[in-house]
Amino acid sequence: MDTAVQAPTDEALMLAYAEGDGEAFAELYARHRARLFHYLLGQLRDRSLAEELFQDVWQRLVHARSGWKPEAAFATWLFRIAHNRLNDHWRAARHRPAAPDDAEQRTARLADTCTPELLADEQAQRLRLRQAMAELPQEQQEVLILRLEQELSLEEIGQITGVGRETVKSRLRYAMDKLRARLSE
Repeated sequence: MDTAVQAPTDEALMLAYAEGDGEAFAELYARHRARLFHYLLGQLRDRSLAEELFQDVWQRLVHARSGWKPEAAFATWLFRIAHNRLNDHWRAARHRPAAPDDAEQRTARLADTCTPELLADEQAQRLRLRQAMAELPQEQQEVLILRLEQELSLEEIGQITGVGRETVKSRLRYAMDKLRARLSE
């Protein structure tokens, strides 16, 4: 007696998934993800775009699951979805206006806010600010932190520190003047 259990077909898994079996979807995904991705990557020759369309294809499968009928092999249906998604992509690409002639110059003029140099410069500025704040008298540091970091009103700071609104105001003014002088050096 042969007791070997055969793995369910793709079509049986898709029918189970259409009925709500999440494990059936996981099995279908595991069986077809590599082939589908390589197909898309081969067509597009752009990894990030292939990843985007790969997600779209699976999303379309999810949305279409309730209407799926096993009239064709599951793999045929899946790759037909991918083929249609590629056609949509190429059609949209044809309708996009051409990039302006000076696109490269425009792009070069845009500031890259995430370069290692800019990040290091920002970090150095934050360090200078912390050092300059550390040189302030304690009562000026406290009102400055409460105002700038905690965004408290002068009245609230006065209640916390036990001094009047005008004293808080003058401490803030002196602290800011000292910081400006120190940071402009």
